Amino acid sequence: MTGHPQAARYGTFHGAPTQDDGMRRDRSGRHLPHAVVTIIVTIRSRGAREVESDVSANSRLTIAAHALTWIGLYQRRGHEVATSEQIAASVNTNPVVIRRLLAKLSKAGLADSRRGAGAGWMLARDLAAITLLDVYQAIEPGPIFALHPATPNPECVVGHGIGPALTAVYDDVEAALCRELAKTTLEDVLRDVLKAA
Repeated sequence: MTGHPQAARYGTFHGAPTQDDGMRRDRSGRHLPHAVVTIIVTIRSRGAREVESDVSANSRLTIAAHALTWIGLYQRRGHEVATSEQIAASVNTNPVVIRRLLAKLSKAGLADSRRGAGAGWMLARDLAAITLLDVYQAIEPGPIFALHPATPNPECVVGHGIGPALTAVYDDVEAALCRELAKTTLEDVLRDVLKAA
């Protein structure tokens, strides 16, 4: 909509409301952008609990690191394999969750499984040879942040430039995350766990 007051300064701003469209205002009387109104309405209609679940921190890395560290300690105490039920009891989750994560860790070469009599899980590498980055990459393949599921409007100044602008930031964030995760092994994690015990 080229008639929007900001269009001359920022270029075509598709979807921007005009002064007379009856949109909502904040407490100071300023117009609220349509996107902000949409978010407010969505939160109110869906309820706080559902929205909170959408933004909750991802715990797969934590659970996977917990499981592998537990197996490593269990093996050091003289046991060959650990069952999903035993690991789940430590994590306080369903064994199915553990089996699904361990299947991914096994595919990445971090864990091994034994079938038949005495079935269970064991480490494929020593704890000192497994970094948090190894675990993260095994269970969270792909970029940390995704861009739009559909291509934005290339005729809109924001739609045209938002992808490259955010990609540069996201790449830096991912590189920093990987550097930090690569610094810590599961041996380090176990050492700190035992210190806190």
